[in-house]
Amino acid sequence: MALTIFSIMIVLLLLGFPMMIPLIVGAFVGFFMLFNGFDQMETMIQQMMAGIRPASLIAVPMFIFAADIMTRGQSAGRLIDMVMSFVGHMKGGLAVSTAAACTMFGAVSGSTQATVVAIGSPLRPRMLKAGYKDSFILALIVNSSDIAFLIPPSIGMIIYGVVSNTSIAELFIAGIGPGLLILLLFSIYSVIYAIRHNVPTEEKTTWGQRARAVQKALWPLGFPAIIIGGIYGGIFSPTEAAAACVLYALLLETVVFRSLNWHGVYETAKSTGLITAVVFILVGAGAAFSWVISFAQIPQTILGSIGIDEMGSIGVLFVISIAFFIGCMFVDPIVVILVLVPIFAPVVKSVGLDPVLVGTVITLQVAIGSATPPFGCDIFTAIAVFKRPYIEVVRGTPPFILMLLSVSVALIFFPQIALFLRDLAFAK
Repeated sequence: MALTIFSIMIVLLLLGFPMMIPLIVGAFVGFFMLFNGFDQMETMIQQMMAGIRPASLIAVPMFIFAADIMTRGQSAGRLIDMVMSFVGHMKGGLAVSTAAACTMFGAVSGSTQATVVAIGSPLRPRMLKAGYKDSFILALIVNSSDIAFLIPPSIGMIIYGVVSNTSIAELFIAGIGPGLLILLLFSIYSVIYAIRHNVPTEEKTTWGQRARAVQKALWPLGFPAIIIGGIYGGIFSPTEAAAACVLYALLLETVVFRSLNWHGVYETAKSTGLITAVVFILVGAGAAFSWVISFAQIPQTILGSIGIDEMGSIGVLFVISIAFFIGCMFVDPIVVILVLVPIFAPVVKSVGLDPVLVGTVITLQVAIGSATPPFGCDIFTAIAVFKRPYIEVVRGTPPFILMLLSVSVALIFFPQIALFLRDLAFAK
């Protein structure tokens, strides 16, 4: 049965169908084989509806909408200018600024693909002019966007929290430590690259210019204040924080900056609606598919064959990391989370792993896989945005992938990288 389902799904993917089609077809084929027909089809529909029913999912379209508004407006540019004013004159400062800007925009958007567009579009021409190789620039932008998946608000963490019934607020704060560690490693590598290739530095800005850049960036910096301060100050739930972000983005870009008119808001809302529809179809189809394969005992058979029940917590985390990393090299991250999280849930519970740590490890692996060949989704976003060939986009990625994987290993052996802030914020 498992071979039939996965063979059909692979064939549909190779034929070019979007991921939702193989997922839905796989679920229906599995249902047909389990129940010898479609007489109990209402069960399948109920599973799909159950997948999109959790109220926490409301945060997903709202964070997407807020990110779209900011991408079309001035928020990203002001954040870039602020970072550049402080580190642009250093050796490798422009590359460090790019990684830092991706981190800061991730803290207001939660989307890797939005970060590629918002930060990559203005900074890539500037880096080319400064003397960086395009392969390095593209790899830096694509992989730095991974930090957006870890720094709150993270859409991947919202999906994981809903599927695993884990506190989204705790997941958000646990992602900050690994995200900042990745930024540090990327910054060090960028400085080394600039020294080795003798990349010239930018002109140093005065303290007056820095003060003006900070002043201009104060409004966009309100987003992380709303999200982090609002949630952990007990003012908002994560879902309410998403709604507050939309309102703040609208006021900022239409009233304060006046960079977006109401027609632009309408067009942005339509774009968000389209993306949201795709996401929720994937969520519903993923829930049904997970139910079918779980009912058929497929995950238990696969995991039992590799002896995962005899592994300790570190061994289980390594298996989870490998599974999610490989999965996201080929399939959309949301789909991988929806399908694999329920599979590993019983094992995670049996070995006593902290679900917040597991969620942080999974989110990091999902982010890495999204930027890893052959089919990482951020790679194809970069191809579409920058209009560069596939080989050029992926050529410079190996050093960044190695750094990201090293953070993954460190997170498994030193979980306090993620859990220190969580324990501090949610001290019992």
